[in-house]
Amino acid sequence: MTVHFIGAGPGAPDLVTVRAARIIATAPVCLYAGALVPRELLETAPEGARLVDTADLDLDQITAELVAAHEAGLDVARLHSGDPSVYSAMAEQMRRLDAHGVPYDVVPGVPAFAAAAASLNRELTVPGVGQTVILTRTSARSTPMPEGEDLATLGASRATLVLHLAVQRITELVPELVPHYGADCPVAVVARASRDDELILRGTLTDIAAQVEAAGVKRTAVVVVGAVLTAGQFPDSHLYSTTRCR
Repeated sequence: MTVHFIGAGPGAPDLVTVRAARIIATAPVCLYAGALVPRELLETAPEGARLVDTADLDLDQITAELVAAHEAGLDVARLHSGDPSVYSAMAEQMRRLDAHGVPYDVVPGVPAFAAAAASLNRELTVPGVGQTVILTRTSARSTPMPEGEDLATLGASRATLVLHLAVQRITELVPELVPHYGADCPVAVVARASRDDELILRGTLTDIAAQVEAAGVKRTAVVVVGAVLTAGQFPDSHLYSTTRCR
C-alpha cells in the first residue's frame, strides 16, 4: 500500500499528468482539498472509492485517514493543488507517515506560478531582462518567514518575484517593493489561474493594489512582480543563436 502525494494542478481538470490521472482512477481512497481540487478529478475515482475532503480536517485527522488506509492495505491518492513541492504542507505529512512506517511517493503537478505565466502569455526568464525567479510568500496569520526571507531582503535582488498567499495584503506589500523595483515596475495578479472564472489584473506597483481591491480578489491568486512582464526589446537567447549552432 502506498500514499501517492499528487499535484492536482492549478484548477483546470485536464492540467494533471497521465500518471496522476491513472492513480486517481485506480486508488480506492482519495483525500483532497475540496475548495482547491477540481471536482471533475474525483469523478474519475473508482466506484465506491472513499473520498475524503480534508478542508476541515487537522493534520492529525488527515494522518489518521492515511494510516487507516495503510492498515487496510489500500492505496491512497492524496491530492494537493498545484505542485506538492511548493506550499502544500506535504513535508509534515511525510514526517508523520515516516513515524508510522507508511510508504509514499510524489507525483508532480502544474504549479500555480506556471499556470499564471501561461495565462499571461509570458516567459518569466527573459534574456537580458530577468533570469531569476523567486517563489515566496508573506506572513500574517501563517507560519512566520525565516530570517532573511523578508520582502526587503528578497526584493533587493530585483529578481522576478512570484508571491503566493499574499494578494490579501497587497496594499501593505507595495511600499516594501517600490524602493527596489520602482513605482512603475510591471505587476500582474492572476486569480484562479486556468479555471473558468480566471481573472487577470495587469498594472504597476502604483496602481495594482487599487485594482485588486476593486476586483475583490482575496485568495487563490499569485502576484508576479518584474520587468519580464512587459519586456519587448531583449537579445535572443544564446540557445538558438547562429554562432552556437555552427
